[in-house]
Amino acid sequence: MKKLCSFFILTLLLSTTYIMAQNKAKVLVLIHSDNGGTYELAKEIAKGIEIENNAVSSIKLVKASQNPSLKGLPVATVDELTNYDGIAFGSPVYFGNISTGMSEFLSKTVQIWTSHGLEGVPATVFMSAGSGAGKELALQSFWNSLAVHGMVLVSNGIRGTEELNKAIPQGNSVLGITSMASLKDVERPTKGERHLAELQGKNFAKVALALKDTRSKKNTPIVENHQNFNEILKQKNIVLPQVPKPAGNYQPFVRSGNLVFINQVALKDGKIFNAGKLGIDVNEQQVKDATKVTMLNVLSVLNEAVGGDLGRVKQCVQLTGIFNTKDDYTKHADLMNIASDLAVEVFGEKGKHARATFGASSIPVNSSVEIQAVFEVE
Repeated sequence: MKKLCSFFILTLLLSTTYIMAQNKAKVLVLIHSDNGGTYELAKEIAKGIEIENNAVSSIKLVKASQNPSLKGLPVATVDELTNYDGIAFGSPVYFGNISTGMSEFLSKTVQIWTSHGLEGVPATVFMSAGSGAGKELALQSFWNSLAVHGMVLVSNGIRGTEELNKAIPQGNSVLGITSMASLKDVERPTKGERHLAELQGKNFAKVALALKDTRSKKNTPIVENHQNFNEILKQKNIVLPQVPKPAGNYQPFVRSGNLVFINQVALKDGKIFNAGKLGIDVNEQQVKDATKVTMLNVLSVLNEAVGGDLGRVKQCVQLTGIFNTKDDYTKHADLMNIASDLAVEVFGEKGKHARATFGASSIPVNSSVEIQAVFEVE
């Protein structure tokens, strides 16, 4: 009899625990963090969310990070956003705006927007600033992006100011907590900023719980045609080199809208591979080998431009090959086929592109080839 009673009590406790868990709000703390400042605030936000035991929180990144303090964190997917009762968004401040990583993640939510998948879902924001300049603009830009989805924007209001040390600058804002990460000789986030972040999480959990059953959950089907390009590259024995460092006042790539622009030469292991002029210093096969090295550099830069997810490449739009040749040379197209074939080998139909090839009397750093590339990305 005692065993039977114990079994029923245990069953009742498990059922009660399950019901209580079901009644809690499920909140995502979604962040992009460069040096860990935003993550430190995220931990305080999550602590506040769970402090009254009415919500559970999950901290996830918008993109994988090599920062040791962030490496073990899971990466969120766009299609899981509609499964939460509330989302707290955190980002560094980039020139009075949200970070590139966060912006790129939000740019992939178009299908959720068209189906109103986040409409009525509460959202709150927090940011890690450098000097603190531009933080209000950045917070407002964050709100603007979320308002397009019809999310319920939950401000931090004026709370917890009695805990702030008035002798040092603080990241307090009614729109959401910030931390002034670049100030020296002061631990960031400060004790006061951490307290405000906890209060923001606590307040947000109440709102998320209150709105939990007021909308129908929409598990928006997101069509992910992304292949595992790491596996594809491995199967084809293609190894991407490290992204070459710029030799001047320019960037390895520039993104404008959905287009990524890249220029590369035949740099390998810090040196120009098969340098010189075709027919004088190098032969055709050496230039073809240099063309492959150059195209691998292009793909490496592209991989960085899409945050390590080559599945976001929609199309190779244009490749232009420039070759260091004598005036009477005419087989430029044969040399460039190496790059074109590599693009198709990696991306399939999406790798097929428009192309131009021509010769030049010289190329910077005495490379035998230079490739200009344009890709369309998500």
